[in-house]
Amino acid sequence: MRFSSTRRRLLAGVATTLLLPAAARAQPAPKPPGKETVAAALPKLRQFARDIVDRKLVPGLSIAVVQGDEVVFLEAFGVRQVDRPEPVGVDTVFQLASVSKPLAATTVAALVGDGKVTWDSRIRDIDPGFALHDALASAEVTVRDLFAHRSGLASHVGDDIEELGFSQGEILQRLRLAKPAYGFRNGYAYSNFGLTEAAVAAARAAGKGWAETAEERLYRPLGMAATSSRNRDFMAQADRAALHVRRDGQWASFTRRNADAQSPAGGASSTARDMAQWLRLLLNDGRHDGKQVIDKAALDQTHVPAVVRGTDPQTGVTGFYGLGWNVDYREHGVEWSHAGAFAAGARTTVRLVPRARLGIVVLANAFPTGVPEGIAQTFLDYVFAGSPTRDWVAFANQVFDTAYREMMKPSEAYATPPAAPAPPLPNAAYAGAYRNDYVGDARVEDSGGGGGLFLILGPSGNRRFPLTPFNRDLFVYSPFAETPQARIGVTFLIGPDGKASAVTIEDLNEYGLGTLARVGTR
Repeated sequence: MRFSSTRRRLLAGVATTLLLPAAARAQPAPKPPGKETVAAALPKLRQFARDIVDRKLVPGLSIAVVQGDEVVFLEAFGVRQVDRPEPVGVDTVFQLASVSKPLAATTVAALVGDGKVTWDSRIRDIDPGFALHDALASAEVTVRDLFAHRSGLASHVGDDIEELGFSQGEILQRLRLAKPAYGFRNGYAYSNFGLTEAAVAAARAAGKGWAETAEERLYRPLGMAATSSRNRDFMAQADRAALHVRRDGQWASFTRRNADAQSPAGGASSTARDMAQWLRLLLNDGRHDGKQVIDKAALDQTHVPAVVRGTDPQTGVTGFYGLGWNVDYREHGVEWSHAGAFAAGARTTVRLVPRARLGIVVLANAFPTGVPEGIAQTFLDYVFAGSPTRDWVAFANQVFDTAYREMMKPSEAYATPPAAPAPPLPNAAYAGAYRNDYVGDARVEDSGGGGGLFLILGPSGNRRFPLTPFNRDLFVYSPFAETPQARIGVTFLIGPDGKASAVTIEDLNEYGLGTLARVGTR
């Protein structure tokens, strides 16, 4: 499996669920915890979070807990950026990554309640320019289908060219080039740009852009003044959390992530204080400060299982996906959740137990780590079991570490050159312009003066990567700043004239769309 394929699948697994679902029990769920029970768990949560930061498992955390209509815990720990003194506060803005999805679902529920669109509106009726590869899916796919990841789109298609700098519109137009991974409404595959299309189309039906719609119909009515779906707003915040990745076993901050292209799916930013207001809305059926902000029936639809997300191989328990939400049936009753991750350095999670009218959100400024899931599950154990049933942070980190090692395995094939590699042809054999409709234009340039080759990608040619010879017509490059040790294969097909007629870039070829033909003179 190619590196980027595994990388995106790791992020998808994080975003849906990291912890295994609890085994189902035949007896009824226990009585919901009272205020005293939750209150007794909060000091333990506080100390647990402090210990995590003291152990440097993450640089910083911000946590909110809501019970009923009350914010019962709102605290922050650690620093916004390593090697700097500014602390994380409850008003520090974090990038939410895929926790943007349930926020987007809530926003679209508002539009559904307003009568601007329905969950079953066909995309072709509200965005006639959008299409999928499959004719039936193009004709019938709905807002509900795309929010439930059941349209047939392959997992994370479009994410690869987002990394090259393509705009939202360019990526959405190119989804039609990707062959379906399964039959329409007959499977599940996590798709950032499928959900993005549904949200953007719904906002367009209401006559607005996405970020403006989210602000007007959700953030502003709830007083979420620091929350935005625009990267420029996040970057303008003085009190914002930096991204962190591990470098030589230590947290390092040198990356950034602009997710505007997939804003509804991953581009929101917020604070623990603001997110607590959203939890209040969800736990009170769309009401906030005595006002019905979101229609209850429209909001309820987001929590109805729409597709099977997967089955736990250890317990056989099935997990479901609603509309922008994981829906799971656990020992303490139904649970709504979602998590988010940027490989560039962010981790988030939100979990709600509606029967107990209890919710928690955990924001962290680091990747890879299972700390947010570990904190949330430990807190729920404090509430429902009295004490942790296991070391959930260690468990979550072990899952992460295992997945991360698996993610890096494809790079190992290129870690050591062959014992007797064949030398590459002269640079002129490979240099030139290449193109396909999905990746767009690419160039392979000779650096001149007896130097090497560079691969130029992206809509503005702004991604420039040195190519390292590996074995004759196979070269390698490293496209990810946060994982410079990742090595990706680039293979040239040599024509009868001794020059390359095509190039295949492995990390762009997960869906068979990474082979580009030479164009122009050879």
